[in-house]
Amino acid sequence: MKLTESKKAPRRRRVTVIVVIAALLIAALGIWLAVKKMTRIHYASDFGFEDIKSAADADGDGIDDYTDIKNGALAYIATNPIYGSKYYNGGYPDDGQGVCTDVIWTAFAAAGYDLKAMVDRDIAEHPEAYPDIQKPDPNIDFRRVRNLKIFFERHAEVLPTDFRDRSEWQPGDIVIFDPSHIGICSDKRNFHGVPYLIHHGNIEDGAVEADDMRRMKVVGHYRWRVSENIQ
Repeated sequence: MKLTESKKAPRRRRVTVIVVIAALLIAALGIWLAVKKMTRIHYASDFGFEDIKSAADADGDGIDDYTDIKNGALAYIATNPIYGSKYYNGGYPDDGQGVCTDVIWTAFAAAGYDLKAMVDRDIAEHPEAYPDIQKPDPNIDFRRVRNLKIFFERHAEVLPTDFRDRSEWQPGDIVIFDPSHIGICSDKRNFHGVPYLIHHGNIEDGAVEADDMRRMKVVGHYRWRVSENIQ
């Protein structure tokens, strides 16, 4: 009888080891699947809603304004601009350098809008709306975040800055962050349904489309709308 029990003991240990290994493998697989799900790119349809399309097509290319703005922002970062804040005669960077606001006017140009002209006109016609501007400077005013915030508050649809309703965050939306940063919403989303941000961050990060939306405090969220008063 003792011999029989002694033979059973190693077998029990082997079974225990196999069970433990199997449990560890299952746990590891579960963790891997969870991480994969959290890190993979999601889209609006994964959360039960669709991307909004604009009724406007300013440049007449058959693509709506919101999509054009998003695509224009992506086209800008694809040029791999070097982060550098400089003043340019004429306003537009011509040396492969840029800052966050260059994503915005470039994106609008891709949709058929001259953001510089619109901002310059608004400043000239409504100087009281821009109290920080002592003397208008068309070479730089449209590349300042504080001026763009005022402009979009006046001429775009103002949207919530929290993320409780993910469907309110759409490709092509403009987002402004504290203290002085701006970017464009992508159609890509993270695990929680928050859009990726298309932006020219800083010297270290460069121009990217990344899951950066919640890395900074959102202080402005806008969607462009066609306005006869500003075109």
